[in-house]
Amino acid sequence: MCDYSLEMYGSRPAREGERYVTTRFSSGSMGLASPGQPGTAVCMACDTRLAVSDIPAELAARHGFTEREEAIFVRLDSGAYRDGLRFSNGVELSLQQIPAGVSMELVPAEPVKLPIDEKIEGKRERRPELV
Repeated sequence: MCDYSLEMYGSRPAREGERYVTTRFSSGSMGLASPGQPGTAVCMACDTRLAVSDIPAELAARHGFTEREEAIFVRLDSGAYRDGLRFSNGVELSLQQIPAGVSMELVPAEPVKLPIDEKIEGKRERRPELV
């Protein structure tokens, strides 16, 4: 999801393994971009888990964070800008409230283990030895 204020820019979806930084675009709107590609907005899916780092000490102290936190990318219910982050302590901030230069990386999703996977693994373990 990218705020409507970033529609005039080229955009692309976020990818696992890349680092993004909060960037003030020439329109004045804050968004995410890859270092070296400041004119291309990077769009996140809602509920994406992010490792957030380089949080300024003043912002961290004001909201009860450390300089490195985990957050979830969310769509905010109110305000002119809807892209935001929900931190583990419950604080929600619009990207507009986060200064330029804060780094973010996608937290890889843990594989979901289904009951059928356990049955297959159990069958593999019970193979008789050949003599």
